[in-house]
Amino acid sequence: MRRWTISPGAVLSMKAKFTGHDTFPLRYGWLFKAINHLNNKGNFSSNEESIRHSIVELGVGKNMVKAIQYWAESANVIEKINKGEIAHSVANNGKFLFGDKTVDGHDPFLELPGSVWLIHFWLNFNNMSLTAYRYFFNYSNVQYFEKSKLVDDCYDDAKRLVKTELSNLSTLKKDVDCFLNTYSKKQKNSTAKKAVKVDEDHFTSPLAELNLVQDNGGGFYVSSLAERPELPVEIFIYALLEFFNEETKDSNVGTIDFDSLLTKPCSPGRIFRLSESGLGQKLDEAQGFTNKNVTWVDSLGLRQVSISTDIKNNAIDYLKMYYGK
Repeated sequence: MRRWTISPGAVLSMKAKFTGHDTFPLRYGWLFKAINHLNNKGNFSSNEESIRHSIVELGVGKNMVKAIQYWAESANVIEKINKGEIAHSVANNGKFLFGDKTVDGHDPFLELPGSVWLIHFWLNFNNMSLTAYRYFFNYSNVQYFEKSKLVDDCYDDAKRLVKTELSNLSTLKKDVDCFLNTYSKKQKNSTAKKAVKVDEDHFTSPLAELNLVQDNGGGFYVSSLAERPELPVEIFIYALLEFFNEETKDSNVGTIDFDSLLTKPCSPGRIFRLSESGLGQKLDEAQGFTNKNVTWVDSLGLRQVSISTDIKNNAIDYLKMYYGK
């Protein structure tokens, strides 16, 4: 069994961020709405006039406007800029996937499954602020869990992982609820047919389609480590290169050990919930797809991945290959 640990010295410069979504899970269309709003000279300013304008333009209530802003910022498709009062611009991720005023995005309506995997990666490839979902995908050790235990674990571990003062436990519980509603399809019991049905109210989050978290009912959940054949190799290579460049930014090394890719926070293994065999299979795919610009060895206890200098700074090229551009 693979063992994940949090290093005693793993206190980072992260801030706790367990609020901001007003308990609304990410919904289909929200990220595109956020980009389109900014491209049409809208903004997410906190002044009342701007809020009223956003309500009209986005066609949602005030709390949902805040939730759309939260998810768009968290996925790094929009970013804050300072012009006296906080304003926003479309980030490079947003321009790439959803487009801007002059260039069409590669998949603004999330019609390709790889786009949802990509958003999942963008949401969790972040060591600046800790949310319930980032805690789960980057630091939690569980595969079978009860919601109440996850809340307690997150609260206890966050005391070591962040420097800012934590919110109260009820706030964290709401964030865990939002995470689970975003990533799992809610089950409900049908007394008429004595069968379990999927609650249609929870089809609204694209991230639930990844099937990374399953609701077993009664507050119990499953999130197994798996091989993920449905994860496109191009998206995996992009994530691999992003993580590799972050890990080696202060050195000129061209290798990284297998276990780092499997277990370190923000690694592809962690974020995509890959098993050891699953990561090995993805690396095999990447080796063939990149014409051996990614290679790895598993011999005599040495498991190491090599990245060619020809591709290490070209992660975006693999996304373009996925979208055929």
